[in-house]
Amino acid sequence: MKGDVQNLCARCVECQHAKSKMQPSGLYTPLPIPYAPWVDISMDFVLGMSRTRRGRDSIFIVVDRFSNMAHFIPCHKTDDANNVADLFFKEIVRLHGMTRTIVSDRDAKFLSYFWKILWSKLDTKLLFSTTFHSQTDGQTEVVNLTLSQMLRVVIKSNIKTWEDCLPHVEFAYNRDVHSTTKHSPFELVYGFNPLTPLDLTPLPLKEQVKMDGAKKAEFVKNLHEKARLNIERRTKQIMKNVNRNRKPRSFEAGDWVWVHMRNERFPHQRRSKLLPRSEGPFQVISKVGSNAYKIDLPGEYGISATFKVSDLAPYLEDNSNLRSNPFQEGGTDEVIKTKSILSQEGPITRLQAKS
Repeated sequence: MKGDVQNLCARCVECQHAKSKMQPSGLYTPLPIPYAPWVDISMDFVLGMSRTRRGRDSIFIVVDRFSNMAHFIPCHKTDDANNVADLFFKEIVRLHGMTRTIVSDRDAKFLSYFWKILWSKLDTKLLFSTTFHSQTDGQTEVVNLTLSQMLRVVIKSNIKTWEDCLPHVEFAYNRDVHSTTKHSPFELVYGFNPLTPLDLTPLPLKEQVKMDGAKKAEFVKNLHEKARLNIERRTKQIMKNVNRNRKPRSFEAGDWVWVHMRNERFPHQRRSKLLPRSEGPFQVISKVGSNAYKIDLPGEYGISATFKVSDLAPYLEDNSNLRSNPFQEGGTDEVIKTKSILSQEGPITRLQAKS
């Protein structure tokens, strides 16, 4: 009887609709590790900055996914894809050349027609993170957090001078040894660390001058290999820790699922604490990546139809047959016929029920 009760409660449509929560599903799947600096990059924006005397109120951040070298470029919040492309070619391409892949979120600038056509012509692949899932590009998010902390330390109370402090903060960030690669971004990209005011001895510079071309190339090659091994070791450690409390979950095209409504993604549907926490059921259209799916979401929601697997829960059909206790006085073994909520074309959604 206990199993029957659990099975009945698990398939209750009202319970699935009202008691939705984030699922600890989907294993940690890191992005592929690059083989060289400035071949695979990620980019993001830091918004909400105080307007400087030059009128800048945002920071365009570009991070090399191999060496963790970052460039902090002041910009305007109103810059469109054309302006962002100009900044990228002026500050990144002129220093490091073209890239093969660009990881970014689904900002309107990165989803514009101009941005997609530009990089398709240059044979650069664009990789977008799942909506409201910043963990996809966690490397850039960590850089954003570090940049904010460093700026708070440097500017103190004069918050409108952050643009003047940005070059010093960028140099300090790229000169510091990274915990994952065990080397500084400068060393991984250029093969040596630049001098700072604290470097009083000229010995490192003499060693660089004496090193011939063959030894320099071999040194940089070994340096990149060590960094890659350190990245792999750190990635495996993170995967082990994160996947400890997670379980794999997958859906097939045509499956019916409930969609958990996050506050930031469904503000209208979550405007009250008493409103349901899930919507659906909706049908799975296709699989996008290893932990994301495209859902047949009605256009009335006005959001992206791609969802992380942790926001999806399988729809359980309420098709249980109940009968009364045969040993109860006056009881009967007649099966109570219940009306199925399934039609020939699939389960009835809440949108269809309203109509």
